[in-house]
Parts: sequence; C-alpha cells; structure tokens
Amino acid sequence: MADRLPALFAMDPVHLPGLFPAPLMRRLRAVLDIDPSRVAERYEGFGPLADAEVIVSGWGAPRLDAAALERAPRLHTVLHAAGSVKPLVAEPGWARLAVSSAADANALPVAEYTLAAILLAGKGVFELQEAFRADRSFTLGRIHPRVGNFGRTVGIVGASRIGRRVLELLRPFDFRVLLADPFADPAEDLGAELVDLDRLVAEADIVSLHAPDLPATAGLLDAGRLASLKDGAVVVNTARGRLVDTDALVAELATGRISAVLDVTHPEPLPEDSPLFTLPNVFLTPHVAGSQGNELARMGLYIVEEAERLAAGRPLAHRVDGDLRWRQA
Repeated sequence: MADRLPALFAMDPVHLPGLFPAPLMRRLRAVLDIDPSRVAERYEGFGPLADAEVIVSGWGAPRLDAAALERAPRLHTVLHAAGSVKPLVAEPGWARLAVSSAADANALPVAEYTLAAILLAGKGVFELQEAFRADRSFTLGRIHPRVGNFGRTVGIVGASRIGRRVLELLRPFDFRVLLADPFADPAEDLGAELVDLDRLVAEADIVSLHAPDLPATAGLLDAGRLASLKDGAVVVNTARGRLVDTDALVAELATGRISAVLDVTHPEPLPEDSPLFTLPNVFLTPHVAGSQGNELARMGLYIVEEAERLAAGRPLAHRVDGDLRWRQA
C-alpha cells in the first residue's frame, strides 16, 4: 500500500457517504492514500494540502486559488465528484493540473428528468392534473384533443453534455426535434435539425434549455422570444435560471398562454411571494434534476474508476479540456 498516491478529500463532508459508500470507498483507498475523516472545507491552514498529489473534490469544495496552489507543490490531479468545474480551479491551475469531472454521471439524471418533463408536458399531464384536482370530474374514455406526443416538435437549446444526453433519449420517440447551438457541427448526426434560436422558439411545442450559464446567455429567452412561443408551448429549464428573463416569463405565464417546467430559477431561491409558486401552469421543483440520493454513488463510481486509471498510469477518461470548460452547462 506504500505506493498509493497521497490524496485528500475537499468538499462539504455531508456528501462523502453518498458519493463513496463502503464498497466504493474501499476501492478508492486501495489506490489513493486518502483519509475520509479529514476533509478540506477550506485550504487555508489545512496541512495535508502540502503533501497531496491528488484532490478528490465534490459539492462545497473550496476554490483552488493561487494561494492554495502555491501551498500544494506536489498536486497534479483533481478528480471532481460533481459536475461543473468552472468555479473549482483558478486560471493558473489549468496549465498545471489534470482535472477530471463526473459531469457525465451527473448529466444522466438531468437528462432523465428532462425527458420525463417533455413526455408529461406533451401529454398535457400538468394541466390535466390541475383540472382534475379542481373539479374531480372523471369520464372513462374521454379524449383530450389538444394533447399527445405523436409528431410534436421539441426544441433543444444547447448541444451541451446534458443537451446531447437528452437528444439521445429522444431518439426512440415520434418527435420532430430541433436544435439551436452556435457551436454545433452541422455535419454531426445529433438526431435533430440544426436551426437558429428564433426559429426554434417559434416552431417548438416544447423548448428545453441546456445552454451554459455565461454573460452571453443571460436572458437568452427574453420577452421577445417568450412572446414568439406558440400558444400552448411549454418551457422546460433544467440548466440555469439566468437563461430566462424571469419577469418576462412570469408575465407570459400569467396570461395562461404558455406553461413551464422549472427546476432552476433566477433568483435561486425564489422570494416567498414569487408568482411562480402559485401560477397553475407552472410545475416547479427545487433544483433536484441533478444527482440525488443513490445517484450520488454513480458520480463516486466515475471518480473511483478515474483514480484507478491514474494509479495504473492510464489516461483519464473524463478529463476536462481547460480551453473549453466555459462551455460546460
């Protein structure tokens, strides 16, 4: 065991048991010299940082800023048991460190949530549930003519990691799928017709957002684009709340003309008096589309496997391209 790589955990300790249940922790400690009883919630004054060659991080990890990097001269690899790495490492670290992420593992439950939202929205389930709750009227065999998923147009905004997962999951269904992404390769078969955003918004019955949170994408769905949505259209947002102009969305929803499925909002959390809590055409969840419960162990498994590759001298399978990290949703 003497040849194990010196490592440390850096995250909110509350997540450690979920990410690394006993079988995964045993595998991790077989290749890394790491102590689960010592978890860095801050790097300042944390002695083990000086000897660490590997950091296993997760939600709540402190930022590897210039000062922390200077105190970690042996550090060469960060294995992040979560999604986005954009806030994790300061700029100087990207030239020096190999950074791997479990973003692929976290993308799957988000894509599954999105698929469920698209299918239920297309079926009219959210509206019908509210109506059924209100009048409790039931007629066996009654046909609801304005719902159904056959031939419905779904618009995916962003061919990000999660957006691509959603596109894969949509393939078996009888949807017409549009994709808007200025960086997508027209020659790549993503199972969707590549269009500009304005056309997508005008033609889609369901618009699902999967673009990264950047200054350029703030308010991507603004008042004008929201107004151009079809009557009866549904906005699904599992990306970031800032992609949508919240005030404009509330105004459009208040007319009853469109609906929304929102797992993220801006601001987050919402003020207690936000109309999004009470509008009947809004299905609102508290940022739960990403890994929850036993899904954390999937992210932990990705990191254990990366640690095993690292220890065996093999390339990391989920290394983040530092030059493209800003595009990660």
